[in-house]
This record gives sequence, structure tokens and C-alpha cells, in this order.
Amino acid sequence: MIVSEFSPTQPVILGFDPGKDKCGLAVMGLDRQLYYHQVVPSPEAIANINKLRQKFPISMLVMGNQTTAKRWKQQLQQELIEALNIVLVDERYSTLEARDRYWQMYPPKGITKLLPQGMRQPPRPIDDIVAILLIERYLNRLTESVNG
Repeated sequence: MIVSEFSPTQPVILGFDPGKDKCGLAVMGLDRQLYYHQVVPSPEAIANINKLRQKFPISMLVMGNQTTAKRWKQQLQQELIEALNIVLVDERYSTLEARDRYWQMYPPKGITKLLPQGMRQPPRPIDDIVAILLIERYLNRLTESVNG
């Protein structure tokens, strides 16, 4: 889903949350402006990344450092049309955090509002929101090292 119609003038970061069946993709500027986020089937992830690189000035890819990271990193380096700098970030607790973020981005309506937030299940996969959080974690790390 394209969030912002205008094309960024600054380089942007691609967030990638790879999984066995589906992957989360997100494109965000250094100013934390979100341009795109989508959940795609895993076999289509690299083709989607190549398409996004034609549409956005992607300067790097940020992905989680857990389970399948090593295999995906290798596959990306082999299959991407152009090489891309890949940075791994700590993805612990990102799924829990993504669930909370989902409800901030899409406030619950109707009877769902009555449920405590911890009991609400997002009605769709949230791998794209995990990808957004991975970019934010990377940017936070950058600003901490500058300000720290």
C-alpha cells in the first residue's frame, strides 16, 4: 500500500521482515516519513524489492537479525538486480511491538474497541509493520550514536 504519493527527494530505507510464507516490506525516509508498506508472499519478495527500487531512491535495506536472516541476506545479495547495502538490526519483541503499532495506525472500531489492547488480534498479517519498526530501530540507533 502506497502511503505517500509524492516521491521522496532524499534517499530512503527499505525495511524487510522476511518469513517462510510471507514477508513485510516498508519504505521510509530518514525523516521517518512512511512511503510504502505491504505484506507479500515470500517467493515474490525479491521481485517486489526490485520494483520498489525502481520507484524509490532506496539507499539501504534493514532487516531483522533472527531466524532466517543469514539465508535471506545471501539470497538478496545473489538475486537483487543491483547490489544493496544490507544492515541487520535486533528484531527481538518486534512482533509484540508491531501489534500495538497496528492499533495506533488503525484504531479499533465497533466492538473491538471494547477489548483490552492485549487481547486484540490484528485482522491481517503485520509483517509490514514489523518492517517499519526495524527501520525505526535502525534510525534510533543512528541518532543515539550521534547524540550519545
